[in-house]
Amino acid sequence: MSRSVVLPWDEALIGYDFGHGHPLNPVRVDLTMRLARELGLLDLPQLRVVRPQVAGDDLLELVHERDYIAAVRRASTDPDREDLARGLGSSDTPTFRGMHDASALVVGASVAAARAVWTGEAEHAVNIAGGLHHAMPGAASGFCVYNDPAIAIAWLLAEGAERVAYVDVDVHHGDGVERAFWDDPRVLTISLHESGRYLFPGTGFPEDRGGPGADGSAVNVALPPGTADSAWLRAFHAVAPPLLAEFSPEILVTQHGCDSHLLDPLAHLALTIDAQRTSYESLHQLAHRYAGGRWLAVGGGGYELVEVVPRVWTHLIAEAAGAPIVPTTEVPAGWRDYVSERLGVPGPGRMTDGATPRWSDWSDGYDPADGLDRAVLATQRSVFPSHGLAGLLT
Repeated sequence: MSRSVVLPWDEALIGYDFGHGHPLNPVRVDLTMRLARELGLLDLPQLRVVRPQVAGDDLLELVHERDYIAAVRRASTDPDREDLARGLGSSDTPTFRGMHDASALVVGASVAAARAVWTGEAEHAVNIAGGLHHAMPGAASGFCVYNDPAIAIAWLLAEGAERVAYVDVDVHHGDGVERAFWDDPRVLTISLHESGRYLFPGTGFPEDRGGPGADGSAVNVALPPGTADSAWLRAFHAVAPPLLAEFSPEILVTQHGCDSHLLDPLAHLALTIDAQRTSYESLHQLAHRYAGGRWLAVGGGGYELVEVVPRVWTHLIAEAAGAPIVPTTEVPAGWRDYVSERLGVPGPGRMTDGATPRWSDWSDGYDPADGLDRAVLATQRSVFPSHGLAGLLT
């Protein structure tokens, strides 16, 4: 199902590093690329690795304020300089030397991916180092300096795209991307996340559905803590496919934070790798069904650095390349040896958590006692009418 895929990559992307002890450890990206290489994905004839360039101010200013970019530059040369009003120097987003170039390189990778797909150079593209979806126009937030998915979408709009759909499956609300296009009906943002009542950034409720000129363009599914495989997939399939079918995007952009995993230390959902992989398969299919096959995927959050992130994002690369990995595949011994030497911990043995994800459709109806069903119904009632869609209870 994949004719070609572009994978922007440069070792310098590991330089997006907030320092020792910070949850967003770039080793997760290093381990992903090493695992993908060990499994032979980078040798596939349909996959091409390209070297991204640092994004210039012309690209950054598609989303970010000029004064904010200047503040990031200053902090990059003087990491002791704090600008807390702009989120720089906080415990979430500490400053570090070279921060501007490291952050702008992530943007450059996502824009290169968008360009490859939009121009037809490739059918799909994946930037696993991307997905920094919390950054705001004038401030860093939630480990994110520049908002690469928002900038990639803004670039697509500048190139003439009229309908871009963005689906965010990170455990945290994709607030920065939503904010960037709050008033723009050309962009449909769909975010499935743990409810902001329990988790950063405290936003993303069903009634948050876009500005006056773009009502229904923002879609939020606020999931209850503890949501596991079958419930998460039940919610996803109740919301994303019908909206994408109605919106008919020219390109699908997806953010794949894997911090919804049951082992993730920063959140409270309970998905397995197998359910996350299943969601990637579904998004791939939706790109072909409703977006002419044009699919741009980026990474995101994920803080279980060995057991989760490398395996899940390797599955993402494989799915985009049309060469999905059999879940029971053994993790290569060479990769596990590297993990042991580098981090002093054993690596996982197989590319699965041993789960078989299944979910029920809504043919048996809605359960008003179930928190997941209530969350889905709230979202449908809020935004489906704006799209001319019927919900679970009509």
